[in-house]
Amino acid sequence: MNAVRAVIYLSAMLLITAMICEAARGGGRGKTRTRFKQNQPGNTLSDNMKFDHNSRLEYYNNPKGARITKASHFDYEYILGHKIIFICESKGTPRPHVTWFKDTMELYAHPYLQIHEWKIGNDKIKSKMEIDPAAQMDAGTYECHANNKYSIDRRTFKADFSITE
Repeated sequence: MNAVRAVIYLSAMLLITAMICEAARGGGRGKTRTRFKQNQPGNTLSDNMKFDHNSRLEYYNNPKGARITKASHFDYEYILGHKIIFICESKGTPRPHVTWFKDTMELYAHPYLQIHEWKIGNDKIKSKMEIDPAAQMDAGTYECHANNKYSIDRRTFKADFSITE
């Protein structure tokens, strides 16, 4: 019975909160809604939330952020039955984590796909993704994402197969 009361109480609190928010923004029956007009005083949530060009650059170009320093060539043509290799080396503080994707889906190691990583010093990592033997279904768009708590960097690779050597 206590669980039912808790659910009813939480539902009522959510409803009351939604009604207060609606009233605070001027909504409700009988009123016409006006469009939010930009660049007028009082229309920002807080003056502290305004970002100028320099603060954006400072955030996105954080010197501690993950950066890919070396990567494989953009276009890769492989021969069926041979090996596909992509390399991604990144740097950042804390050391970035590298994740591999194919056609927007995250890749995990299996018998024909191996991912090797080497930690270099306190702030670098080298990651190598290998597919051996390569098949037709391995053609596609691969991505290497390096991320830490400050930023994300990525590189894209295209792989297509060739029948002849």
